[in-house]
Amino acid sequence: MMDRRNAIRNVALLVGGAFSAPTLMAMNHWEDNLKASPAAFALSDNQKLIVAEVAEIIIPKTNTPGAKDVGVPDFVVMMIQDCYRKPEHISFAEGLADLENKKFLSLSSSQKSEILKQVESNSVEQMKVYQVQQTKMGDNDDREQMKEQAKGLPFWRLIKELTLLGYYTSEQGLKSSFDYVPIPGKLEMTKLKPNQKSFAY
Repeated sequence: MMDRRNAIRNVALLVGGAFSAPTLMAMNHWEDNLKASPAAFALSDNQKLIVAEVAEIIIPKTNTPGAKDVGVPDFVVMMIQDCYRKPEHISFAEGLADLENKKFLSLSSSQKSEILKQVESNSVEQMKVYQVQQTKMGDNDDREQMKEQAKGLPFWRLIKELTLLGYYTSEQGLKSSFDYVPIPGKLEMTKLKPNQKSFAY
């Protein structure tokens, strides 16, 4: 049986291009059991509740487990605190502070969804700024100083990536979404029937 550490390593290899560079670096730190920023980044209890709520909205419980059911919130918090660097800490904290200011936890489900749609929409522009910043850093001799001052990936990109990563590397998340075929036989094109799960080899 594959453990989560191996699952994350394999996910990184298979879909590396779908994850951001900071997330791939964070996965590497986690795999090597290193603390990227042991100094002090911690989320408050209220912020952890917001993380859990947002993760559950991204992957809600239906006839399959939701993000909370498979432990995604704890995974997100652990990854952010232990594996990311200061720029991501800053952007993640700003995203949570914004939701705290909007009293996110006390809103109705539809209001929460509307706010997250706006956060997602805003992150498109934030990603453009982030990409420009990364390009400038790549060309600049003062790269290390700029890194210290830089903002990390936008909050929405971080929490969405980590929610998907946490869900699909959990045993329950994987089993609920894929059929496990230990000996698949020859590889051939398969047309899936409606509602049929894909295969995980």
